[in-house]
Amino acid sequence: MKVYGDVVSGNCLKVQYTADYLAIAYEWIPIDIQQQESRSDEFLALNPAGQVPLIVLPDGRTLAQSNAIIGFLAAGSALLPGDPYDLAKVNEWLFWEQYSHEPYVAVCRFAMKYLGKSAEEREPWRVERGEIALDHLENALQTTQWLASASFTIADIALLAYTRLAAEGGFNLAARPQVRAWIERCEGQLDIKRADDTS
Repeated sequence: MKVYGDVVSGNCLKVQYTADYLAIAYEWIPIDIQQQESRSDEFLALNPAGQVPLIVLPDGRTLAQSNAIIGFLAAGSALLPGDPYDLAKVNEWLFWEQYSHEPYVAVCRFAMKYLGKSAEEREPWRVERGEIALDHLENALQTTQWLASASFTIADIALLAYTRLAAEGGFNLAARPQVRAWIERCEGQLDIKRADDTS
């Protein structure tokens, strides 16, 4: 399997985290989105939408959209619950992540970290919605260790990718202890270094 992705993208990191956790072998093909590499003729022939991540299976079939990819990779594993309700809760979080979290938290991060904008230059409406999203996570984690079920699932992976980097977008995670504790649990599951660990 080939994974076309940009390591600065949380959406691409979701695929990396899931594949590594499940010990799925892959070749990482770096695509620099800031250099417009996802707009090359070669890449557009694989994914006309011009977006990463993208996987190419050994038989040549392709699959795009991060949450679709991690759902495909996790099929039949412990990362997807067998109970229909718990599985529906996973999907609920995946849809929410792409509609109510990523467009705000991730875009604010991109503006600050990659476009060099200050926190004050972020779009106020986007900041407001990002704060609402992070508050929603904080509230959801008051009574549970994991988002969708009693165990770690791709819902946690999907939300982790950008939440653990939210401070890079000007969001204060110090004020959200449940989110920070959940991030540490997820990072432990995935055996990845803390986002704030500079060692």
